Amino acid sequence: MYITITPQKLGASYSKSSADFVDYLEKENQALEGELPSGGAENIEHFFNQYEDEISAEEVVRKIDGNTAKLEKTEPRFYSITVNPSKYELKRFQNHSEDLKKYTRELMKDYVKSFNREINGRPVSIDDIKYYAKIEHRRAFKGTDKQVKENQPFATKILQLKTNIRKVQRGEITGSIENIQREINQLERQAPHQQNGQRIVQGMQKDGNQSHIHIIVSRKDASNRFSLSPGSKYRASQVELNGKTIKRGFDRDQFFKNAEKTFDKTFGYHRNFVETYKARKQFIKNPKTYFASLTGLPASEKAIAFKILKETGIPLVPSIPVSQTQLALKLFHKLRKGIDIAVKSSSIGI
Repeated sequence: MYITITPQKLGASYSKSSADFVDYLEKENQALEGELPSGGAENIEHFFNQYEDEISAEEVVRKIDGNTAKLEKTEPRFYSITVNPSKYELKRFQNHSEDLKKYTRELMKDYVKSFNREINGRPVSIDDIKYYAKIEHRRAFKGTDKQVKENQPFATKILQLKTNIRKVQRGEITGSIENIQREINQLERQAPHQQNGQRIVQGMQKDGNQSHIHIIVSRKDASNRFSLSPGSKYRASQVELNGKTIKRGFDRDQFFKNAEKTFDKTFGYHRNFVETYKARKQFIKNPKTYFASLTGLPASEKAIAFKILKETGIPLVPSIPVSQTQLALKLFHKLRKGIDIAVKSSSIGI
């Protein structure tokens, strides 16, 4: 599971409206509507919240935009939470849309529990927040993806060769169009990352189950009186204000841990060591301890762990040294390049 929490991002100051972001979340529906009728309306995913289904995009914009009292231009109006289950976790679902919706509603209970705040003398509850969620089933390769970046040198050469073909056709240069096309075809095949026999490029739809969740949650509570920021730099603390002790902060660490536990409990999922939030955090902070824990797993768990690591693109040496310290030191420098992949795959993000 990979979960991110990010503030509304629209430049130096924050837009007064959530319309652009909501429109972005409608992109999959717009694509479906533009396809053949068999692609159809039955596949459209609507916005939903804790208690309601089939909420329109217009209502989401109206409710989020109308809940921004006393916020400065330099403060985000809303936060975006993205929930990306791994392919192993997705296999636990019987009905992807309904199960993801069920998980979202449980996840948001964990979200409110992570605030070290009180409203009218009581802890923040699920009814104190205003959020809307949207399930998507497609993903496209981005320019920042490893596959696109590593294919880029080939893309650059292919583009130049295609330009040469046009120049030959216009008589600007001499050459054989057939030979140039043959070279292009060869480069297409040589590109290191392929999908269904095609070179992976930016914008190409990813194969496989890509179901994930987007959540837009208002910065202000449902009463439009209190600010609830998951981006607070304070994890959980207290401060004296006008002679009163005020609680403040949001514990992301606790949120990620609980999100993982909630998924496992809800869907009866047995989480391997390398999929856990604890392991991913340990991987970054203390790789020696991480690999000591990894090599100490029972044989069956270790086999699954290394299968997951291999599939996520982390380089591994062919054989495992006996010394755990030797293993950690030998792999650490190689693993530095794979940290982003490691964090984003099979576990809650950090």
